[in-house]
Order: sequence, then structure tokens, then C-alpha cells
Amino acid sequence: MSDVTVTEIARHFADYLNRVAYRRESFTLVRGKKPLAELRPLPAGKRLSELPALFASLPRLSSSEATDFADDLSSAQAELAHAEVRDAWQS
Repeated sequence: MSDVTVTEIARHFADYLNRVAYRRESFTLVRGKKPLAELRPLPAGKRLSELPALFASLPRLSSSEATDFADDLSSAQAELAHAEVRDAWQS
């Protein structure tokens, strides 16, 4: 995070805003060598408060689909329990 004076930000506000928006840069606004505020991008993605609505919007599984899904999960977990762990970086 770079320090920038309030005067500099005021003179070139659009430029700094574009740097935040497109380059994802962050700035600490200072006045008289004293930090006052931050100019930074908003976090990407969904807010936690939106999670219940997201779950509510998902399609419901039928009873047989839910059973099949649970079986698939159990099979995958059993396979993973017996899988050999290897180093992905090893050539």
C-alpha cells in the first residue's frame, strides 16, 4: 500500500480511482505525514449476508438424487482415504 498525499489524490482523483479499479492498487491518504484514510478496491465475490438467499435459490434435489449424491460422496471419501499421497512438485 502506497502513501499518497490528500492534495495529490485531489489533483488526480480519476487516475487513482482507475488504478484502484483496474490494477487493484491500494493507497493510504496522508495529510501532514499523518495517515487519514485508505483508498482500496472492494473485496470481490459475495457477502456472507447473501449466503441464505443463494442457498434458497438453488434447485432442490429429489429424494433419489439426494441418495445418489450421498452415495457418490461416500465413494469419493473412501477412495481418497486409500489414495497414495505424492509430491506434486516432484519430477
